[in-house]
Amino acid sequence: MRKPKSKSLRNQNRLSEVNEIQLLNSWIESQKPDSGSNPLALPPLRSGEPVGRIDGSLFSRYSGVTMFDQLPISQKTKDGLKESKYIKMTDIQRAALPHALCGRDILGAAKTGSGKTLAFIIPVLEKLYRERYNREDGVGSIILSPTRELANQTFEVLRSVGRHHNFSAGLLIGGHKDVDMEKEHVNDMNILVCTPGRLLQHMDQTVNFDCSQLQVLILDEADRILDVGFKKAVNAIISQLPKKRQTFLFSATQTKSVQDLARLSLKDPEYLSVHEESDTATPTSLNQRAIIVPAEHKLDMLWSFIKANLNSKILVFFASRKQVTFVFEAFKKLRPGIPLKCLHGKMKQIKRMAIYSHFCEEKRSVLFCTDVGSRGLDFNKAVNWVVQVDCPDDIKTYIHRVGRTARYDSCGKSVMFLLPSEKTMLDKLREEKIPIKTYKVKLDRVQQVTGLLSALLVKYPELLPKAQRAVTTYVRSILKNRDKEIFDVMKLPVDGFSASLGLPLTPKLRFLNQKIKKGNNIVGKPSVVEPEDSTDEDEDEVDLPGEELDIGEFKTKEVDDTNVVLVDNTKIEDGSASKIADVVPPTRVLKKKKLKINVHRPVGTRVVFDEEGNSLPPLARVAHMNEKKKEFYKNLREEMKLADKEDKLLERQRLQEKRTKEKMKRKGRLEDEEEDDGEDGSDEEESRKKKGAKRSKKYFDSESDDGEDNGGKASINTDAISLQEQEALALKLLSSMNKI
Repeated sequence: MRKPKSKSLRNQNRLSEVNEIQLLNSWIESQKPDSGSNPLALPPLRSGEPVGRIDGSLFSRYSGVTMFDQLPISQKTKDGLKESKYIKMTDIQRAALPHALCGRDILGAAKTGSGKTLAFIIPVLEKLYRERYNREDGVGSIILSPTRELANQTFEVLRSVGRHHNFSAGLLIGGHKDVDMEKEHVNDMNILVCTPGRLLQHMDQTVNFDCSQLQVLILDEADRILDVGFKKAVNAIISQLPKKRQTFLFSATQTKSVQDLARLSLKDPEYLSVHEESDTATPTSLNQRAIIVPAEHKLDMLWSFIKANLNSKILVFFASRKQVTFVFEAFKKLRPGIPLKCLHGKMKQIKRMAIYSHFCEEKRSVLFCTDVGSRGLDFNKAVNWVVQVDCPDDIKTYIHRVGRTARYDSCGKSVMFLLPSEKTMLDKLREEKIPIKTYKVKLDRVQQVTGLLSALLVKYPELLPKAQRAVTTYVRSILKNRDKEIFDVMKLPVDGFSASLGLPLTPKLRFLNQKIKKGNNIVGKPSVVEPEDSTDEDEDEVDLPGEELDIGEFKTKEVDDTNVVLVDNTKIEDGSASKIADVVPPTRVLKKKKLKINVHRPVGTRVVFDEEGNSLPPLARVAHMNEKKKEFYKNLREEMKLADKEDKLLERQRLQEKRTKEKMKRKGRLEDEEEDDGEDGSDEEESRKKKGAKRSKKYFDSESDDGEDNGGKASINTDAISLQEQEALALKLLSSMNKI
């Protein structure tokens, strides 16, 4: 009975889904917004106004609505949104969803933290739902993200909103070793959230990987994905995708390049920049500041800032991962009193995700990271401060960095450290409608950490190469940057920067050899600190403790026409702009110029006196020493000869004594043998055989009458003995011959 009931229930659900899809299609087609229109310009629906089917073929409009339940979307998606606590739409969602639901391509640009993720996840779910996708249909949507963390974050939002749908979804990112397991299941996935490199790997290596039925392609952070770093991978991916598809491009800094749009095969895309006419390009709830800091005091400023904000969540950006590694390791040993973490692209994926998750959960923490953490990441609990220790590469990077705070309706603060040579960045930021105020800090109130770093490098020698690589990678990043108006390596005080890291000597930077010219500021020559401009209208004098700029004991000062310079943390005021001093780091005295050896300089003479007090030529002492050496070696040879003679004599005596002892031993053994010979003749023969003695031969001559020796032959007189004695003698001889 249960089986027919479950089958009928499935049929009813299938029938209800078919009816719902027909209703949604009719609603979408009847109230389709005009191409090029801006739904934000339309007023929202009045309270109590009907939603959906009104009468027969009449439906309520969905363009310009403000609530998710007023959109022509499935009940499963509405339930997922409601359970995920998404009720009211943001501006980018109000502008993009009406055009996306009716099948148009989207170019969406909005401020960071404005809800762009939902603006493309909802259309993906609805598109596949109306097309009745299941596991057998294969890949229906691909979402490309530039970083693993952003891909994982997007996948979690997809799981939350689409929890009631029956689609299969997969996360394909690098750093995992279970590629074989992914290859077994990737063809069964309807939605793929992936990074470009991992997706291309499956396209090249996975058997029967098919994207021919792709319905929707999404590029999250599109300007980054279409950048040079992903250009080859993205081109290879797009070449294998069908051209008949729906494409979404979303980013806080959207691309308008015709070449980029052409290779994506976009069809009359809707360009939706909801904040293009806004007064600011960044969230209005974001308080942005910039501090002019010499390179020698960057880490001092950072250390003091962290110590002054121990109860905050701080995100710190550096230009290179080597800087991140060194500062994290050094500050961790100094123990500032707040949890420290680091994040960069060369870490293993499991560790990266663990660090990201822990930082999201903590209320007070500091995360040192590279620009890998600047794109799209949404930290659950608000980030209080975004600190940019190194100047961002461009305006887009700045916007994405500060976008990690002040997300949605929350407030946030950011501060950027700029070198005196990087002040042009402020003008470019203001040209892009980014309100940023400039402050100057009294460096004599800053806690010095450079001396502590020098002590650390002595105590922990493994930190020394990390500090050297940090200097090298930072200088290299300045050198490779294309904007030479801001990033000029010739104006960079390399010696001062390396000294601020506690290094006793500046590392060798061979890659600068071709850039160095005579008369320019080179390695080994400190740069000159330019006077501060007082023409900026929004440079304020602020008492730093408090909400305005809470960085501890720092004291800001309004910049005026008086030239203020720091020399060894001592303030010098001079009304003339021609006197400019160098900033000298406290760890070591910098060389003002390279030392050169003059081969034509006058050479001093050395006077040598003999034992009687008479002066000798400069080389007389050397000659006298040579004669002494010759005499010494001669005497030494004579002594060796005498010692050799004595040794030879002693050796002869030793050998002679040895031979004498051996003769005495042999003589004693012979005497013992003679005594034993008389007792037993057979024993004598056996002993001679054992000792290797040669048997003497006896010859019997019957012709000889006497027993004398004849020519060495023993003769036996057979007549003198009886017959019995002769027989006994013969038996004895025979027995001895048998033994032989």
